[in-house]
Amino acid sequence: MKILNRIIPICAAAVLFASCSVSMPAIVTDNAGEKMGTAEYSVVLGIFRPMNVDIGIAKAAKKGNITRVATVDYVVVSGLFKTTYKTIVTGN
Repeated sequence: MKILNRIIPICAAAVLFASCSVSMPAIVTDNAGEKMGTAEYSVVLGIFRPMNVDIGIAKAAKKGNITRVATVDYVVVSGLFKTTYKTIVTGN
């Protein structure tokens, strides 16, 4: 019984602090990239999504003042209650 009293809180803490991150390149060009722009949004509990959200390449490039795109990466960071979707654009 003493062992269960120690194991259960440790397992519960591991589940609460666990997260997963996935990153994948979408586009790579020959252009050099010095600037970076991002566009992102978060979803809480998988159901509370912001309305009219744009995380496209054009939006991220505009935020970073980029006219020639070098690379585009999509990143998804998932936690227990919150998931964040992000588009990262580099270029000049």
